[in-house]
Amino acid sequence: MIHLSYSTSKAGWDAKNMMLKKSASANKDTDCDEVNKAIYEKLHTAKSIINKLGDALNSISADTLVDNIKKSWDDKLDSKVKKDLSNEITLAEWGKVLMDRKLKANKPATAKWYKDSITAFTQFNDDKSVKLHQITVSFLKDFEMEHISRGNSKNGISAYIRAIRAIYNSALKEDRFLPIKNPFLHYKIPSTVRTKKKALSKEKIIAIRNLEFKENSNLWHTKNYLLSMFNCRGMNLIDLAKLRVKDISGSRIIYGRSKTGDPLSVRITDEFARILDFYVAGKDENDFIFPIGYDGSVETFTKYRSDRRLVNKLFKRIPRDAGIEEKITSYYIRHSWATIAKNMGISTEIISEGLGHHSLKTTEIYLKSFDNSVLDVANELIVA
Repeated sequence: MIHLSYSTSKAGWDAKNMMLKKSASANKDTDCDEVNKAIYEKLHTAKSIINKLGDALNSISADTLVDNIKKSWDDKLDSKVKKDLSNEITLAEWGKVLMDRKLKANKPATAKWYKDSITAFTQFNDDKSVKLHQITVSFLKDFEMEHISRGNSKNGISAYIRAIRAIYNSALKEDRFLPIKNPFLHYKIPSTVRTKKKALSKEKIIAIRNLEFKENSNLWHTKNYLLSMFNCRGMNLIDLAKLRVKDISGSRIIYGRSKTGDPLSVRITDEFARILDFYVAGKDENDFIFPIGYDGSVETFTKYRSDRRLVNKLFKRIPRDAGIEEKITSYYIRHSWATIAKNMGISTEIISEGLGHHSLKTTEIYLKSFDNSVLDVANELIVA
């Protein structure tokens, strides 16, 4: 006999079906459905153990059998408790784990993206921590509508939700959370609106090239950054900042894109060679080529962001001095290289490979690999 924690009167028990009677007055204060479910599960577990033992049942004592049945019940209870507890993990708690990983991997920008998105969700939740199990399709739709009502852009809303999806799915993959239903399989993140890519014509690039600034001034350095990025097939500013003298290999500069980690090899053009001659003079191979040097670490990320703000501020000043109306940023250079290439009839495939694109989001075609010589010819045509 195994005594359970439930009790009722003889009139309140259905002996045939082994369950509490909902209609009995003795059970009026009892959740009969919950108790009957528990009794059924315990009975089913006990019968399963007995059936699995088969003939071995004759060789064990009743006490041993009872102990094993009780242990099986406890294990099931523990599993349910663990599942319930796992559902208490918050977005901020698991997000911090991922942010710490990104910081250790020297990816502070991604960590900041996660942090900003968690903050947005927390503010939406009346400044209370958001538990992962709270994130439902309705929660996501309400978050989206709240931000749309504030006049926020779809691109910004999409960025927040994509970060939360990454955190949520990571918790699932690492068994930190057991959802009833993954809301991201049923909720469509708002489509991002393509912003018009801004670019300078080749004539305007030449106008900037012809500007004269005082050597070693901030404007002079910034002009050199701009032209170096242009000569390196629209190199991103962060990749330019990471360049070291040792990245120069003969007539080429070889570096890994910060965004994708993909290695790129660019032949050094005549203009870029003249710029490099100034910056590498007297430096060791581990020294940064440019004063904006950034080692990719978390510790120096704040300095890099400050340098980047200054460069973008001067990028707005330089075209004005060249009689150009556009207020450009560092990303203009990348689109300028691509646009000039397109206008010159260079194939989209070569442009894509030259930019180091990894998918069709930018070029809308699947990329092919091209020999460096093809890219070199294309680059010389563009920057000449």
